[in-house]
Amino acid sequence: MKFHLISALLIGFLACTMAFAADSNVCQKTSQAALRSCNRGAQSDYWQRVGTCDNIPGWGKRRQCNETAAAEAKDAFDECKSQLSGRQQACRRLGGEAYDPVIDPANFSTEIDNPYFPLKPGTIFIYEGKTPDGVEHNEVAVTRKTKVILGVTCVEVHDTVRVNGELTENTLDWYAQDKEGNVWYFGENSEELSEGLVVSLEGSWTAGVDGAKPGIIMEAHSVVGDFYRQEFSLGTAEDLAAVVGLDKTVSVPAGSFHHSLETEETTPLEPGAREHKFYAQGVGNTLTVDLVTGERLRLIQIKTE
Repeated sequence: MKFHLISALLIGFLACTMAFAADSNVCQKTSQAALRSCNRGAQSDYWQRVGTCDNIPGWGKRRQCNETAAAEAKDAFDECKSQLSGRQQACRRLGGEAYDPVIDPANFSTEIDNPYFPLKPGTIFIYEGKTPDGVEHNEVAVTRKTKVILGVTCVEVHDTVRVNGELTENTLDWYAQDKEGNVWYFGENSEELSEGLVVSLEGSWTAGVDGAKPGIIMEAHSVVGDFYRQEFSLGTAEDLAAVVGLDKTVSVPAGSFHHSLETEETTPLEPGAREHKFYAQGVGNTLTVDLVTGERLRLIQIKTE
């Protein structure tokens, strides 16, 4: 019996290996692997919930708990399918090659002077917008601190979000610019807060840790139609950007800006979510528009310390 079981496992393993060797589309294989991981996570959550339901007194309440668990599991499986679709769409635009950017520390600098994404230490960008929960106040401070990631010295940016005065997000982001002028994103430490307490670190990643890899946050020479990864940590950080305009006029409280760059940002982790961001030369991001909710986050002031 053991022999037959081992033989079956070996045959299955060899079949998978041959299939992988025959399929050179690494991007699509990665999407399928992420789907399996997502489905198993949803299944694990379901059975854990069922076990919890078993300990609820009263048949009616147990049944209601199990029905809720089943409904939530269905939603989770549907979400996994939607994520797969998003990744496959990205693969069609990116191609089938493995994502493995070459990072040579000698090719990077902490002087970030890309016209559309300048990060001068001591600069604070202040944004505001209205949300269903209240007024959002976002401050992005370019610090004088640095962090070495993959041998590259990165500029540390402190990003805070307050809603009606209460701190809801506290994030550190790390960037560096290559010799060609592309600005790379090397990771973030993201805290989500509620009533002063950290409730989630979701979205945090650092290039070089657990397979995470840096992406380009701003190209040196953008062309309409460009499509690229801004970050890559499978299942955690998969933001993508597409250049959709180069001559937009944007008016916000901080001023009117012509010939602005417009990008569309999406992520397979949030199927259906779409944001358009506008960047002015010599300034950076001036406006973010959520195409689903209609919310707009406007640059209201730039300060220097």
